[in-house]
Amino acid sequence: MSSARRLLLVCLGLLATACAAVAQDQSEPRYVYAPERSIDGGTGMFYMGRETSGVMGHLAAEWLERPTRTHEEMPDEVVENMALRPTDVVADIGAGSGYFTFRIAAKVPQGKVLAVDIQPEMLAMVEARRLNENVSNVEGVLGDLQSTNLPPDSVDVAFLVDAYHEFSHPYEMMQSIFTALKPGGRLILVEYRGEDRNVPIRPLHKMTQAQVKREMAVFDLQFEETLDFLPWQHMMIFSKR
Repeated sequence: MSSARRLLLVCLGLLATACAAVAQDQSEPRYVYAPERSIDGGTGMFYMGRETSGVMGHLAAEWLERPTRTHEEMPDEVVENMALRPTDVVADIGAGSGYFTFRIAAKVPQGKVLAVDIQPEMLAMVEARRLNENVSNVEGVLGDLQSTNLPPDSVDVAFLVDAYHEFSHPYEMMQSIFTALKPGGRLILVEYRGEDRNVPIRPLHKMTQAQVKREMAVFDLQFEETLDFLPWQHMMIFSKR
């Protein structure tokens, strides 16, 4: 083989490797930043075609405990439909003031609820209620913008209510959640129905089933079912393969 031909083959090999690397990079989730934010509370950052929304701060915690929430979001019925086992370890991600946390804790007396939030003020509310009600199976976990800070293979159920759409780093957070799930563990997402224009929530705080499935498909999650018994929300269930 001539030196020129050998050099050509080497160059073609290097080019093929570079192209494969580019293709692999293109398959990874990417964030796209718009020059301006949406007028209805958007961040200006897009993930898989969806603009992420702003985060509800701890100063709005009173809204999480509003009396009308019991019939708007039917929390007791949601927890009943989670099909929890008494020994389950459940991560309530974006736990806020603990509205769902303590309902779940009652269903897992031999298990535990990890109340995950990125705001220390929210976790302080959860801890105050835990002490006041003498609940022994609730534990606060301070996450950050890119991680739940949960150990690998540590939870049976990851539960998110009206939280996923607010993640500033959805890919990184879902990677953290996926890693924390035990094999066969379940991810339960409750989000306002983006398909329904009559749901009285700002558009960026709603998600369609198609968009949720698209974003969860990035990870090795099997879609199981959608429960549509709620007035305004989807309850979507996935499992870790």
